[in-house]
Amino acid sequence: MRLPVVIAALTFSLAAVCAPAQDNRLPDIGSSANELLNPTRQAEYGSMMLSQLRHYGYVLDDPLIDGWLQSVGHRLAAASDKPQHPFTFFMLKDRQFNAFATLGGYIGTNAGLVLAAETEDEVAGVLSHEVSHVTQTHVLRSVERAQKDSVPILLAMLGAIAVAQSAGGNSSDDASMAALASAQALMAQRQIDYTRSNESEADRIGIQTLARGGYDPNAMASMFTRMQSISRVNRGGERERAPDYLRTHPVNTTRISEAKQRADELSSKPAAFTAGSTITSENPLIPSGLRVNGPARVNDSVQFGWARERIRVFSANTPSAAIEEYERHRRSKPLSDAQRYGLAIARERSGDYALSAKELTPLLTKYPTDPWIVIAMAEAEARGGNLSGADTRMDALLERMPGHRAAALSYAQLLAERNDVGAGKRAQSVLRPLLIGSQEDPVFQSTFARASEVAGDPIRAGEAYAEAEFLNGRPERALIQLNTLLKRPELDYYARARVEARIAAITPAVLELKRLGVRDEVLERR
Repeated sequence: MRLPVVIAALTFSLAAVCAPAQDNRLPDIGSSANELLNPTRQAEYGSMMLSQLRHYGYVLDDPLIDGWLQSVGHRLAAASDKPQHPFTFFMLKDRQFNAFATLGGYIGTNAGLVLAAETEDEVAGVLSHEVSHVTQTHVLRSVERAQKDSVPILLAMLGAIAVAQSAGGNSSDDASMAALASAQALMAQRQIDYTRSNESEADRIGIQTLARGGYDPNAMASMFTRMQSISRVNRGGERERAPDYLRTHPVNTTRISEAKQRADELSSKPAAFTAGSTITSENPLIPSGLRVNGPARVNDSVQFGWARERIRVFSANTPSAAIEEYERHRRSKPLSDAQRYGLAIARERSGDYALSAKELTPLLTKYPTDPWIVIAMAEAEARGGNLSGADTRMDALLERMPGHRAAALSYAQLLAERNDVGAGKRAQSVLRPLLIGSQEDPVFQSTFARASEVAGDPIRAGEAYAEAEFLNGRPERALIQLNTLLKRPELDYYARARVEARIAAITPAVLELKRLGVRDEVLERR
């Protein structure tokens, strides 16, 4: 009975979000929606939505995947009409084809979208469209149309989660999780209630952004064509339904032809970032007449291959299921380098470290300095018992690429797994260069917490564990952790001041969630 209750709750919530009866068209010169939600409030709602998605296990938090996604997303954001606008890009585990933009510049991408793409440019084509929905204030305008005296998007989502909890739902129930994750993504997308003019504008601006960012402007049309093929294949009942993205972003031959035409027009113009020539860019922040010397940026198809296959493994139901995917493919034709990497990651996650290293050895010979391969081999070595080999490999990588987030986090995790004080202190030192920019990074906080715990630093460990809980959508547990920390006798004046300040900052979030009826399921069972 659990799944029907969840679906019913989400259907009701969606109706509340999509309720506006008339199309209150707004002029292009602006919107009073900024008066409804200032940038700070928008960021708060977006951050709260992301933390709740993390809480229920929908977000794919992996340093390497995140680094790749951020590089694509922020490259587009910098090339957009509003490069100063803050953006946060995150990956969801769902293999349904979807992407959405919501308040505060938060843009979610489903694993299924990346798996359906053949190039990084095609992924960038969809992301540039979503970035344009934000920069053209389509999100804010839709919130204003929906309801001026509240923000129903967040309330609807949290209400659906609360009902799912009362029905006994939990993240271990695959059917409930899949239904809720898919519907939440649809809910976030449908808050925009895009009109045809919104879609056309997002396509037009998005293709310009794509070209400015150094991507192929034809990629948006090619991704639309792929989406149309998916729509034609996925006809039938609910199980074979078209992806949610196609419901909120309908694709037809007219839209595809218009995208191709715009791309052709842009392709006929001089490139905005041609090496050794004058830049002709529409970006107002780039001085006219600026010349760039040096090689033009080339999109890294190799890195995209690693990213896509790593996403395939991490979004599979189990490592064994991912291995079976690759073995089925291998029975029909040889695996590509990227697929061999994915198989190695799947074997490592299943605990077969020797076979993982065997798959990685020829890749390491071919790509000796690639951090994706080096990190994977170090993990297989360390977890297979070759600690000195893993240390040598990771030390060399960090010396060559200091500040590399994924390398530092992976090495620190390997060190902390040894449960040795010396290794814990080494892990702390590896992570310290990332401290300043990682306040809102739950993976960093949990890794630093474990490293500090192993190193015998309970105060830093307690603070970091609390931050990780908060960022993962569990503010009440964070509050308990911090209040427990206040009772420790070794807490000095400065640490006490930090802890008390965080308690004051987190308490309103806990009270707001309680007011909305959202309870922490673990604490409720105690």
